[in-house]
Amino acid sequence: MAKDRSQRDDYAGPLRRLFVVLLALFLIATFLIWRIDSPRVERFRAQITNRFVPNMQWVMAPVTGTINLIRDFQSYQHLSEQNRELRFELRQMHAWKEAALQLEQENARLLELNNVRLDPQLTYITGVVLADSGSPFRQSVLLNVGARDGINDGWAAMDGIGLVGRISGTGRDTARVILLTDAASAVPATVQPSGQSTLVTGDNTAAPLLGFIENRENIQPGDRIVSSGDGDVFPAGLLIGQVALDRAGRLRVRLSADYTRLEFLRVLRHHGSETIQNPGQLIAPADSPLPPAVPPEFYLNNQKTNSEGQDG
Repeated sequence: MAKDRSQRDDYAGPLRRLFVVLLALFLIATFLIWRIDSPRVERFRAQITNRFVPNMQWVMAPVTGTINLIRDFQSYQHLSEQNRELRFELRQMHAWKEAALQLEQENARLLELNNVRLDPQLTYITGVVLADSGSPFRQSVLLNVGARDGINDGWAAMDGIGLVGRISGTGRDTARVILLTDAASAVPATVQPSGQSTLVTGDNTAAPLLGFIENRENIQPGDRIVSSGDGDVFPAGLLIGQVALDRAGRLRVRLSADYTRLEFLRVLRHHGSETIQNPGQLIAPADSPLPPAVPPEFYLNNQKTNSEGQDG
């Protein structure tokens, strides 16, 4: 069957071939011009570049934008990886920071315990606070020392600064300390510098009460309170705190011990003070011989000798 060809098909083939030939000649001429090393050709190339390249920037804008987008995406991926690594390192640093703070607090507590000045006749044993009762009706803590360490009921417990409480109940490996803030705690004390005797009584608050004061006018806020040793409850001279006034005008004790960080407590071995049965033995023992009596003439002769020396 014969194939019909329109007039358009008759001219399409020759025109396509002519266009290809002209394009090839243009490319060859462009190649030759760009390869010729001549001052005139160089000026011609510069004029063509200055004429057409600035006007072709809009053609390169999508390409430039795409390249910048790819670079930004690669930079974002790199920043995301760095951020992930920094977050991991930050979590590690937080863990190290908590460990460092705990070690710093523990070291500070141990240093405070080492700096406490006590009676050289008193011995002590240091225990770690295991648990806190946390009850609003009972203020106490548990230590990891007990009967096997020679702990007895009634002994005083101190932190690195002041008195904390007394031992109340011992087991083989543990002992319970009733704090000064407990309602069952009552400690004889002395207010300095007035020297008045008082009783530090706990009422389940952070500041125990001061009771049985003879002359309140001689006591001022900020006065020092130490254990008096009366009743053979605690050794004398243990720091308790300072005098403070509450809103109702009652005298209270601002405790020196840091109750918010009770980690180590020092238990004082106090076996009681020696009781004096016969006060006369303070001057001389009963079985010691008395010194010989001095005759009155001795004092007269001394007076005469001193008067003669002054006249001379």
